[in-house]
Amino acid sequence: MLKNNIFAGIPESMEQELFQTLLQKDNVVIERIVSKGHVSPESGWYDQSQHEWVIVLQGEGIISFEDGSKTKLSIGDHINIPAHTKHKVSWTTPHIETIWLAVFYGV
Repeated sequence: MLKNNIFAGIPESMEQELFQTLLQKDNVVIERIVSKGHVSPESGWYDQSQHEWVIVLQGEGIISFEDGSKTKLSIGDHINIPAHTKHKVSWTTPHIETIWLAVFYGV
């Protein structure tokens, strides 16, 4: 088996967020997302057909929801976002990478 490291292979400079699928099986997708001051596009919301469970492994970020609420996530914080809950990333730490582990499942 090939061993990988969640903190390895991060480019020095990133113009856009890095999205990397780590595992995809049936109705489950595990993804590494790396942000460094990146936010979601100003127009539009994520509106996914699957539920999303996400944990911050490094850095910090704020997830904003269509209803106006916001959730700040720091190292070790995790949240479950039900399918079709419109959300976006409105802030991430600009001086270090924010590393998210997202698990998309169900539906």
